[in-house]
Amino acid sequence: MADENRARTAAETGKTQVLVVGAGIAGLAAALRMSRQGRDVVVVERAPSRRSSGYLVNLHGPGYDAAERLGLLPALTPHDIGFFTSILVHADGREKFRLPAAVAQAAVGNRALTLFRGDLESALYHAVAEHADIRFGTTVQALTQNADAVDATLSDGTHIRAELLIGADGVHSRIRELVFGPESGYLVDLGHMVGAFPLESAPEHVPEGAGTTFIGPGRTAAVMNLGPKRSSAFFTYRCAETTTELSHGPAPALTEAFGDLGRGVAEALHQLDADPAGAYFDSVGQIVMDRWSEGRVVLLGDAAWCVTVFAGYGAALALDGADRLGEALATKDDIPRALTAWEASLRPEVGKRQTLARKGMSRFAPSTRAQVRAGELMLRAIQLPGIRTLVQRSIQRANN
Repeated sequence: MADENRARTAAETGKTQVLVVGAGIAGLAAALRMSRQGRDVVVVERAPSRRSSGYLVNLHGPGYDAAERLGLLPALTPHDIGFFTSILVHADGREKFRLPAAVAQAAVGNRALTLFRGDLESALYHAVAEHADIRFGTTVQALTQNADAVDATLSDGTHIRAELLIGADGVHSRIRELVFGPESGYLVDLGHMVGAFPLESAPEHVPEGAGTTFIGPGRTAAVMNLGPKRSSAFFTYRCAETTTELSHGPAPALTEAFGDLGRGVAEALHQLDADPAGAYFDSVGQIVMDRWSEGRVVLLGDAAWCVTVFAGYGAALALDGADRLGEALATKDDIPRALTAWEASLRPEVGKRQTLARKGMSRFAPSTRAQVRAGELMLRAIQLPGIRTLVQRSIQRANN
């Protein structure tokens, strides 16, 4: 009945209908921005229910600014983890050295949030749920478009005609495939795997309020202890055959790659083996496209650009991209022209982040032990006042 009332109200008031595919960060942010502009919004999501992932996202620079413009800061600030001590460890878990929280805070500044991805998605969901029709367990089976509208056939047999369709359905986007062609034409495999998952219980061998990180040739493992149900683990490693690796599943693959490590990593892998359902596990790849829109269909977030975990900027770009998209549509009546202007404004930032990610892969998976040692020397040097100032300026330049 609520959906019928919403549809009837839209017809009576002449609101523009927007179909958003994907209820992740990019999709929910876009739905929030569109609904606040008076547009009637329908969101469809393949997953049967809301997703909650335990790995961390960082919002600073344009990402923090976008969260502020979207009115999310009051809901997000109580969930801010803030800065915490990072401990580099040997393979057996023994400590090498520490980076105090104050070092990171001085480098990044105060306009920053560190959040669990699930907390960010929850804040977005609660902000938009009363203003949009959100349908879980639903996908787009087919779509056509003309100069005036997009017609989508959904998996539940219903049809939606929208003036704009936003494909925010992730790196393996169904909308991208339907409109632009197979994923193979746009996905650049970077030859790495990534796994991340929440920890049901806090790891005993990681100090509370801190995270331990092991960096070795070709791999990184990080475990963070913020207490029960607030702790998480992150893994990445080089892999020549990513398709084969995916077929193994997260627990067997990560245990094979990191099973020789001790203490916190061993605890995390044990929890993963007991309950692998909540793990994120995928190959690392970037989406590279000549254009992000076709007529009245536009891609947003990982579906369009996927900067990868190595950039550490995916959530920030999703928020910023959604907010800018709303601004472009608000200032131009012609939707295709608005999409073109939006893309032109955002492409330089996306290109910069993708380049930084490719350059930064060696920090997460150094090729040699010499590179590992060089990275450790750099991390130690960051604690020196003069070097810390240089790092702070570098981060500030990257965020402008």
